[in-house]
Amino acid sequence: MQNGLNHCFVAKAVNVGQRLDVFVAHNLQLSAISRTTIKNLINSGRIQVNNQQKKASYHLAADDIVNVSLLPAVSSKLTAEKVFFKPLFEDDDLIVLSKPPGLVVHPACGHSSGTLVHGLLHHCRNLSGIGGKLRPGIVHRLDKDTSGVMIAAKNDQAHQSLSGQFKEREIKKIYLALLAGSPPAVDGTVDLPIGRHPVSRKKMAVRRKDGREAVTHWHIVESLPFFTLVKLKLDTGRTHQIRVHMAALGCPVAGDSVYGGKQVNGPDIKRQCLHARQLSFNHPRSGKRLRIVAPLWQDIALLIKNSGGKADDFS
Repeated sequence: MQNGLNHCFVAKAVNVGQRLDVFVAHNLQLSAISRTTIKNLINSGRIQVNNQQKKASYHLAADDIVNVSLLPAVSSKLTAEKVFFKPLFEDDDLIVLSKPPGLVVHPACGHSSGTLVHGLLHHCRNLSGIGGKLRPGIVHRLDKDTSGVMIAAKNDQAHQSLSGQFKEREIKKIYLALLAGSPPAVDGTVDLPIGRHPVSRKKMAVRRKDGREAVTHWHIVESLPFFTLVKLKLDTGRTHQIRVHMAALGCPVAGDSVYGGKQVNGPDIKRQCLHARQLSFNHPRSGKRLRIVAPLWQDIALLIKNSGGKADDFS
C-alpha cells in the first residue's frame, strides 16, 4: 500500500533473510537514495517492522510487515544561496536545468556552500526530501566538471517516479564529448563492467569479474585535428562510466587527467570535455514524454570552433 509519503510492504518467501535496508531500497525503487539515508530513516523510527523499530541489519522473516514513512518536503537547514545555473524546463513537480562546469551538485566534504543544492533552494524553495537533508531534490548527479542537463524533484512523488524511471532505464541519456584520440570505428559499443578501483577508492575501473554491467554506445560526429567529437548513449548509469569506458577504448575524454593522464590536457582545456546533452523521460504527473536538450557550454563550443568544427550545430 502506498499513498505518496507512506508505504507498506510485506516480506515474501524470496525476501527471507534479506537485510531491512536492502529490502526497503529495492521496494521503493529510489536509485538516488543512499544506504545512509535509509539507515537514518530506520534509526529515526520512520521505517518499522511489525510496528517495531529494528536495526538496518535486521534480517527479514516471512510475512514481516514493513511500514515506511518518508520525510516530507524538506525544510532544510542548508542556507539558500544564489548559484548560477540555466533552467531549461520547470513546473510544480520538477525542474530541468543545465549545470555549469565546476559546480558541485550537493554538499560534501570540502563543499559546504555554493553547490547546486544551495542554488536550487534559492530558486525553488520546495524540494523533495527523499535524498536527505544534504541532497534535497537530487534524483541523479553529474561530476563537478561535467556540464549539462539534470533533473531535480520538487516533491517526493515526482522523486519516486523519476528514480524509478532511472532504475528501469526508461530515461534516455545522450552526452557529447571531445576525445583525445579516436575510437576504432564510426559507431560502436563498449560493454565492460565497472566497479570501484582496487587501490584508489575514489576512482572507478573496469572490473571484469566483480563489476556491475555498464554499456556505452558511441558515434563519431566529427573528426578534428586534435580531438574527436562523439555522441554517447548510455544504457546504464555507473559512476564515471563514460570516462572509464573511453579511457579503456584508448581515447580518453579530453581534459580528464584522472583517467586519461596528463597527455589529455592542453592550454585551452580547463576541465574534462564532457557534456550531458539530452534527457528524455516521462513527466511524473502527466506521463507525457519530454525531451530536454542542453546547449553546449561556451568552453567546449570554443574548442570545437577553434579546431575547425561546427560548434553552432550544438548551440
